[in-house]
Amino acid sequence: MPLGTLDRTPPPFFKQGPSALSKLMVFSALALFLMVADTRFKLTGPLRAAVGTVLYPVQWLALRPVLLARLGSDYFEALQSAQQSEESARGKLARQSLRANQVEPLLLENERLRKLLQLRVRLTTQAQTAEVLYDAADPYTRKVIIDKGLVQGIEEGSPVIDESGVLGQVTRVYPLVSEVTLVIDRDHAIPVLNTRTGARSVAYGDPVAHGGSLELRFMAGNADVQVGDLLTTSGVDGVYPPGLPVAKVEQVERRADSGFARIHCLPQAQVSGTTQVMVLKAVSAQIPQRPTPEDPAQAAASARKGGRK
Repeated sequence: MPLGTLDRTPPPFFKQGPSALSKLMVFSALALFLMVADTRFKLTGPLRAAVGTVLYPVQWLALRPVLLARLGSDYFEALQSAQQSEESARGKLARQSLRANQVEPLLLENERLRKLLQLRVRLTTQAQTAEVLYDAADPYTRKVIIDKGLVQGIEEGSPVIDESGVLGQVTRVYPLVSEVTLVIDRDHAIPVLNTRTGARSVAYGDPVAHGGSLELRFMAGNADVQVGDLLTTSGVDGVYPPGLPVAKVEQVERRADSGFARIHCLPQAQVSGTTQVMVLKAVSAQIPQRPTPEDPAQAAASARKGGRK
């Protein structure tokens, strides 16, 4: 039999019905129809719910190892964080205990020296606690709102501190709440004292650098400022009591093209996460008012009367 006359079609035993292309077209059209019908008429919703209900125990069992592994990882991370926090708290408590043991003799020595020099007793600062409610809505400022206002006796200009240092100053008072401008706000400035050298300067808020810090401006390039120096309130502004921690020097840039150094400081207070604060009475409110000057004519008349006597 010539090769050209061979039958190339498969024998009937191997025939599989319609061709593969026909099956593809039919099932593609069916799938498209089901998708459109499900989108419009939610035909497969009950079927999907039934399948999901039946498969839920299987899914629950399959997710148990993943959840257990995640819980174990979270547990160990939380345990490590708690251990680090405990260690830090123990160190801080030890340092505070050491300072507390030194306070009593220093207070006695201070009292004796003041009596010896006949200096007036240092003013005591009145304070009351408050809670931070929320951050101010203005994205261009760094302010918080506390839950005390005029009703509780809060006054504009009062200093605000937390357990670590100066947090800011009350800049606006409402009947039940008050607005506190943080020390890192660009419009805030606070006189500070370098506890190592005794030099006074002014720290300005710098909310952009380092995620919120302070900057000592107009300091000479050869000024004696070192990284780690502690800055406290100087008390010369009549607002903040002296000796409150404000910031620590983090970076000192001495540039040859400028006569001033750029000094960045990190605030001691928790400016981004504190919840409990203390509002102090402004120092100026506790200082006796200056006596009114006498009229020159009255002063001359009183002097003449005194001379006649």
